Amino acid sequence: MTETQHVPAGRLGDPAHTLGTDPRADPRMVAVFGALGALDHPAPAPLTAQASREELLAFVDAAEEGFEGLFTVLGQDWAPVDGVTREHRTITGAGGHEIGLHIHRPEGGTGPLPVIYQVHGGGMVMLQTEGPLYTHWRDELAAAGTVVVGVEYRNGGGVRGPHPFPAGLEDCAAGLQWVHAHLAELGGTHITVTGDSGGGNLALALAIKARREGWGEVIAGVYAQCPYILGTWDKPPAELHSLWENDKYWLDRALFPLLATVYDPEGAHVDDPTCWPLRARTPDLTGLPPHIISTSELDPLRDEGLAYHRMLLAAGVPSVGKINLGLCHVGELLFREAMPDVYAEAVRDVTGFAKSLA
Repeated sequence: MTETQHVPAGRLGDPAHTLGTDPRADPRMVAVFGALGALDHPAPAPLTAQASREELLAFVDAAEEGFEGLFTVLGQDWAPVDGVTREHRTITGAGGHEIGLHIHRPEGGTGPLPVIYQVHGGGMVMLQTEGPLYTHWRDELAAAGTVVVGVEYRNGGGVRGPHPFPAGLEDCAAGLQWVHAHLAELGGTHITVTGDSGGGNLALALAIKARREGWGEVIAGVYAQCPYILGTWDKPPAELHSLWENDKYWLDRALFPLLATVYDPEGAHVDDPTCWPLRARTPDLTGLPPHIISTSELDPLRDEGLAYHRMLLAAGVPSVGKINLGLCHVGELLFREAMPDVYAEAVRDVTGFAKSLA
């Protein structure tokens, strides 16, 4: 499909469809977004990737405030998770800056446990590890019998920016290596890396980076949720149908090149798979640990995640590809109260994968 192709009315990809009218949408998700007035297409972005860096950074600041506000509203009625302890550690990055590690453990856990290294989303340019969405997610993973470490890395923009690529990836790598060096102290056996959206990008990139640099054995497995990994959207591959099919379903694909330009100014690293994992080739992937690539049916990013899964398989990497039906981008993390079965299944899937790698 190309930008100029006509989509028959009523078919998937019909611009008349919204997240609220698409027949595939889970009605529980529709009810939540409807109550928040978030079913219609979002307003067009006020600028393009050709805007000045100052304008792009200001746009990210505003977007971060909006997303954090939405996540706070979504999580305000979530019941606290019992039986979990939290600890904050600060380590020093290679440049002398601080990297925060949020450690969640199940109370009374016996014996060494799998460690889940969690990387938050936000297009690599916004959001924070200590936000309510991610704090609750780590609590749930820990309550299911794992040690969870969330890394607070430097963002390309927003409150923790501006630090373009590779700053955030380097911080994630430093935190991961610290966790591996302190596995005994943490009560851990092995490490599974997980992340959603931009965190999915970083989770996948960490595996490529670790293998490239000779410390790939640190990572036992990777679970990426709705990864944002293409890198350029001026002429996206026609086979990534979801970019058209699900455009403006909560996420407007016009947003992607703006965030990409903040993360990777002037596209200087567009062909580096540690910046944009979908640019990987077989030699970059061969020998990587097992992966799960989880996508959402109504996400514009769905097909780039599935394309990466197929690339892993072609390179001989054990990989499972998933599509969560009826959900928007990272929908399995957003609706804890409205869709408890979906949320619980996501917890079981991530923790079960981590435990299976022992």
